[in-house]
This record gives sequence, structure tokens and C-alpha cells, in this order.
Amino acid sequence: MNTKKQQLYTFTLVLRNVNADTPHLEDSLYEAGCDDALINFRNGTVFLDFDREATSLKLAVISAIKNVESASIKARVASVASEDLVTESEVAARLKKPRQTISLWIQGKRRSQTPFPVPVMKLHSRSPLWRWHEIVSWLFNQKIIEEKNLVEEAEFIEDINVVLEERENKNILENRKNLLEELNSNSFDQVMNQ
Repeated sequence: MNTKKQQLYTFTLVLRNVNADTPHLEDSLYEAGCDDALINFRNGTVFLDFDREATSLKLAVISAIKNVESASIKARVASVASEDLVTESEVAARLKKPRQTISLWIQGKRRSQTPFPVPVMKLHSRSPLWRWHEIVSWLFNQKIIEEKNLVEEAEFIEDINVVLEERENKNILENRKNLLEELNSNSFDQVMNQ
């Protein structure tokens, strides 16, 4: 019998449709099963810091989302933090490594056999953004980290955030599907050549 051991997962859920003035916010969330979360307010946003026991991060996050959304206050989960787009400084902080080490990886001056992932956003900025799951995959392949589950968890956070975004706006899903079909078809080339 293969039973996974419960462990503690720490994550943050960002909520929508509620704010600091929402009546019975704390009681409603507590009664819905969020007794393992700390409620926070910042810039008009409500977010919950969870310390939840489960056999996987996926089960911990999904059960927390279901608990939040079953509460009588009609809250919806907008996203799961920590964010999947990170700056060089955030990479250093998450890895508890000096920023200079990260900079050397990025520049290809250390561990240059396999290039560090390229940034994906804010390319003209002094603080470009990388996808966290690509960095964790690189770290695993470089044998800097040994835990394959860290790669899987980073991919899950990115995936769940996409799903949470898509469910709020059904047009997004349809538009993405249509774009994917266009990118994968030859019909666009045929239309452009006419």
C-alpha cells in the first residue's frame, strides 16, 4: 500500500469580490474550513496565507480554493501566490543565494554549459521577468536542487493561475483556443499569400 505522508504547505490565495469591509469575512472563511489561514489586507485586496496539511501542494491548494469559494461571502480566488513571474532579486531571495550568483548564472559566467532561461517579460526594463518554473527546471537539471517535486509544484502554480484567470472570463479560453488553432494551421499562410 502506497500512502503519501501529509506535510505542511505554505501558499497564498488572492481573493476577489471581497474587501476589508465585507461583513462577517473572518467568520465566514473560518466556518468554510479556512481555519489554517491568516487573513491579510493590502491596497484593497484580501489575501489568505495558508499553512495547510495535505499529501501534495495540488491537493492543499485546490482544497483551500474550494473552502474559500464555499464561504457565504461569495469570494472568488483570483490567483495563487507566490507569483510565477520573478525578477533576478526575487530569484535570489527564493533560493537564499546572493544576487551576484544569480547574475553570474544569467550572464553565463557560471554553469554556462546549459544557458540560464531567458527572461519573458519587461525585456527593456532594468528588472526583467523570468518564469519561475523554467528556473526551477534549470536548477534541477544543473543538479543545484535535487527535489523533482519543486519543479512539479512550480509548474502547478503557473497552471492553476492560468485556469483561475480563464474561468473568470470564458472569452479568454475561447480566444486562446482560436489563437492556438491559427498558430498550428497552414490556413493563415494561405490567407496572407492571397
